[in-house]
Amino acid sequence: MVPGPASAHVSLPERMLAKMRLLLQYAACVFAFFSVGFLIVATWTDCWMVNADDSLEVSTKCRGLWWECVTNAFDGIRTCEDYDSIFAEHSLKLVATRALMITADILAGFGFITLLLGLDCVKFLPDEPYIKVRICFVAGTTLLIAGAPGIIGSVWYAVDVYVERSSLILHNIFLGIQYKFGWSCWLAMAGSLGCFLAGAVLTCCLYIFKGIGPEKNYPCSMRKAHSTAGVSVAKSYLAPQTETAKIKRKKQLHMPATGGS
Repeated sequence: MVPGPASAHVSLPERMLAKMRLLLQYAACVFAFFSVGFLIVATWTDCWMVNADDSLEVSTKCRGLWWECVTNAFDGIRTCEDYDSIFAEHSLKLVATRALMITADILAGFGFITLLLGLDCVKFLPDEPYIKVRICFVAGTTLLIAGAPGIIGSVWYAVDVYVERSSLILHNIFLGIQYKFGWSCWLAMAGSLGCFLAGAVLTCCLYIFKGIGPEKNYPCSMRKAHSTAGVSVAKSYLAPQTETAKIKRKKQLHMPATGGS
């Protein structure tokens, strides 16, 4: 079996670019995996705010989006209390952050699942590499969109906590306990930035190398065009051949009659 011209004459730079494209794809998948995990963990943990006055408190108080937990500093006993129903009146900061983080979780999860279908190692549409590149592009766009509500919600929450604490210090108001943003808020920021990074790799860097590789990586539309052209050439070759055969048959039929006369 003789290899095709495109697959037989792949240069070394093209092979290196194809490997780079594959590495970028896997790197984006890793970033997306951890980003989705960070966003989900941040949404459903309780340390968005933590008390900043460790010297005056005998317990660590953490406030999340859904409940508040208190950990005793001496015996380590932890007690948690849920907030009121979601239909109860809450602060704008809490309601908006909940909505933004849930939106980011859903979009990031959808983008990660879509990215898995577009990986070259996944046997989904193996004969359509150009469609898989498009799937990766859609996944990258979804991850970029997912990073927006995540970073808006986490930064808004952190800034609100910082402004509230700074205003109390500025006016010399001491309420017994002051809060700073905790590790859940940092985790949400990291997950959002990871979504931006994974989306940028998929939409910008990876899309540049979409035409790199052997003939199997060419768009399916080009393959169909080549196959259609081949069929048309074959038909155009067979048509004159058929007309020539008919003329020869007619000559063979008239030759005996001419000889007898």
